[in-house]
Amino acid sequence: MTPDFASLPADLPVPKDDGAARHLFGARVPDVSLEATDGTRVSLGRLTGRAVVYAYPRTGEPGQPTLVPDWDAIPGARGCTPQACDFRDHYADLIRRGVAHVHGLSTQTSAYQREVATRLHLPFSLLADPHGALTRAMTLPTFTAGGLTLLRRLTLVLDDGRVTKAFYPVFPPDRSAEQVIAWLDAES
Repeated sequence: MTPDFASLPADLPVPKDDGAARHLFGARVPDVSLEATDGTRVSLGRLTGRAVVYAYPRTGEPGQPTLVPDWDAIPGARGCTPQACDFRDHYADLIRRGVAHVHGLSTQTSAYQREVATRLHLPFSLLADPHGALTRAMTLPTFTAGGLTLLRRLTLVLDDGRVTKAFYPVFPPDRSAEQVIAWLDAES
C-alpha cells in the first residue's frame, strides 16, 4: 500500500529536541551555491533581507512506496508534502510580514524536487543540496534512512544571511509556516 503524502497519520511520533540546531542561532550562512527548481542558483548566505528556509527530509512520489517501510515511525520524517503546502498556503502572509525570500531545502536533487514543486504549485523554489555541501558547512541536523543522509525538519529565519531564529524540531509539519508567522507577529 502506498501512503497518501498529502495527509498526516494521527499517531505520528513527535520528534524530540536533541540540541542539534542550537549552534545555528546567530550563525552566518556560508556562501554555498545551490540549484533551485526554477533553474537559478541560490546562495542563502548572499540573500538580502529576511528569508525563511524550511529544511525537510524528502518528498514522496504519488503511487510510490516510502523510502523505508517504517518511514512513519521515524520521528519527524513524515510530513514533507503537508509542510510544503503550509508554506504555499501562507506564502502571501509571509511576504506581507516582510519576508523577501521563501525556500524549501532538501538533499534531493533539483530534478526530483521539480516534480513536487510543479505538482503542488509552489510559488517559491526548492533548493537542492544532494552532495551535502551546505548541510556539512552549517552542521545541519541529519539522520540516515535507506542508506541516504537526510535533513531533519527545521525552519530557519535568516536576516541578510545570518540565522536569527531556528525552529527545531518542527512538529506538526503541516503547521510550520503558521509557527513562523506567529513568531514574526510576536517580534513586530
